[in-house]
Amino acid sequence: MASMDGTVALVTGAASGLGKAVATGLAREGALVVVVGRSGARAEEAIKGIRLLVPDARLEPLTCDLSVQSSIRAAAAEFLSRHDRLDVLVNAAGVFRKERHVTPDGLELTFATNVMAYFLLTNLLLDALKHAAAVPPGDGGVSGRPSGAARTSRIVNIASKYGNTKLNLDDLQTAKGRYSYLRSTPPTMLARVLLTQEFAERLHGSGVVANAVHPGLVKNTSLLLDVGGPFRWITNALGAPAEKAADTALWLATSGETAAVSGKLWAKRKELPTPGMGSDPEVRKRLWDACSHLAGLP
Repeated sequence: MASMDGTVALVTGAASGLGKAVATGLAREGALVVVVGRSGARAEEAIKGIRLLVPDARLEPLTCDLSVQSSIRAAAAEFLSRHDRLDVLVNAAGVFRKERHVTPDGLELTFATNVMAYFLLTNLLLDALKHAAAVPPGDGGVSGRPSGAARTSRIVNIASKYGNTKLNLDDLQTAKGRYSYLRSTPPTMLARVLLTQEFAERLHGSGVVANAVHPGLVKNTSLLLDVGGPFRWITNALGAPAEKAADTALWLATSGETAAVSGKLWAKRKELPTPGMGSDPEVRKRLWDACSHLAGLP
C-alpha cells in the first residue's frame, strides 16, 4: 500500500518543472494530487504528462492565476467545495521577470506571485490542513506516517538560500530605484523563509508543520524564460533535473522523519542556517502584518 493512500495534496506551479516533479512524486506515493495551473489547459496538459509516468495517478486540475488575489480566492473556494481536508500543500510556483509589471491588485508581479500567493493561499486553506491533521485518511492510515503515529499535515514552501539579501520592509515591491530581477527576486526568497517560520510558530500544536526548501539550480524549466541570458545558461548547464531537485520537498511532504519538524530551511535533506534577517522574529512579524494588510486579512 502506498504511504499516502487516502490523502489529498495540492501543488502550485505543477504545470511544469519542479512543481510538476513534486506532483508526480506525490501521485506515485498514492495521494490524490490537485494540480494547479495558470490555465485549465496547462493543468490538463500537466495531468497528461504525469499519467504517462504514473498511469494510475489520482489527479484533479485546478485553475489559478497566482498573481491575482481574486483568482487565488476562487481557486481556494473551488478546492474547499470538493475537499474538507488537505494533507499536503506544496507552494512551488514562482516567477522571474525582466521588467516590472503591476497586477490587477496594484501589486508588483514578482512580489505578488512569489510572496503574496504563498501567504494568501496557505491562509485560505489552513482549516483544511488542520482538519486533515485531526482526522486520519479514510483508509485508517496517517499522512506520511505509519498507522498509530501522530498525525500531521505538511506545508512545503519552495524557497532558496538567500545569501546576504535583506528585505526592505518600506519597499517590498521594488518601487524605488531601477527595477531588475536581481533586485526583486532574492528578497522574495527571504520572505518565503520568514513566512514559513511565522506559519510554523502560529501553527504550533495544531498538527500542521511548515518547512521551506532550497532545491538548488533546476535545469530546463520555464522559470527563467523571461530573463534569459547567462543566468539561464548557467542554470541549464549546472542545474539538476527537476526529478532530482524535488527529492527534499517530497521527503518533507511524506516522510515520518519530518512529521514533527517545522519552521526550518532544508537542502539535500539537511537543515540550512537562516542567517541575518532570516533569524529575526521581529522582521517576520512585520512582514506578516504587511502581507495581511495587502491581502485584506485580519
